[in-house]
Amino acid sequence: MVTVLPSAPPSEPESSEQAVRSRTGAFAPTLQSVVRLVIAVAAPVVLALVLLPFRGEAPAAAVALGFAVLVSLLGALGTRVTAVIAAVSAAVCYDVAFTQPYGSLAISHPQDIETAALLLVGGLIVGQLSSRNRRNRGLVVQQSADLAHIQEIADFMAVGAAADEVVDAVAEELRSLLGLRDCWFDTSRPERPGPTIDRNGNVSWGRMWWGVDTLGLPGKEITIEVEHARRRLGRYVLVAEPGTKVRRDQLLAAVTLAEQAGAAIGSGTPPIALARRSGNFSRNH
Repeated sequence: MVTVLPSAPPSEPESSEQAVRSRTGAFAPTLQSVVRLVIAVAAPVVLALVLLPFRGEAPAAAVALGFAVLVSLLGALGTRVTAVIAAVSAAVCYDVAFTQPYGSLAISHPQDIETAALLLVGGLIVGQLSSRNRRNRGLVVQQSADLAHIQEIADFMAVGAAADEVVDAVAEELRSLLGLRDCWFDTSRPERPGPTIDRNGNVSWGRMWWGVDTLGLPGKEITIEVEHARRRLGRYVLVAEPGTKVRRDQLLAAVTLAEQAGAAIGSGTPPIALARRSGNFSRNH
């Protein structure tokens, strides 16, 4: 018989060093964003100052092209917001420094108005496309990392690892994949209905769908059911910080990991029942 499992042990309090790292990590993205914004505003100004001595010699089209290339570069290295700011800054610098009357936002020649408008619109478009391409490349890298978790367990099972070792390894991969505070395998059912990661990668809570895209993971214990040959074997209990951001493909990868654990448990003859006690997995025949 499988015993009813005790609740998960409380997590250890965060050390002062961990707390400092956590605060530093939370501050770093904000500082990085400020630096990017400053560069987006300042870079066109610097380019305008460099080209200013050649204002009477350089064609207006060549100057506008130089600003457009700079905006494209900033869009590729920055974010969508910094690309917009860089495009606006470049258009203003071109208007003030290279269209008559100089030193004013007013433009006396219609051709210069068209050039400034094209610089602004073209910079916005190129910046947005660069930002989107960079985001897509990042998504491909993230999805490859998700598949690596699944491949790790597949390789572990291929060398003949015991079922309890596979179950333990899957819990570790789930912690890493979803950034969880804790994760364990449990053969009992939850005392009260709670959030569940379904087979399609959605998170349901009773009859309600949980908006992971906007709300992140719920702070309650989250369940992933473990089955084999349509027979329930247990569940993984996931504990995340409230609002932890995850992607749907990460949740699908988590479901696949749970299925790998189910295959390892159910393939035993007779099937092996696993229980968690004090943080360790044990076998019950």
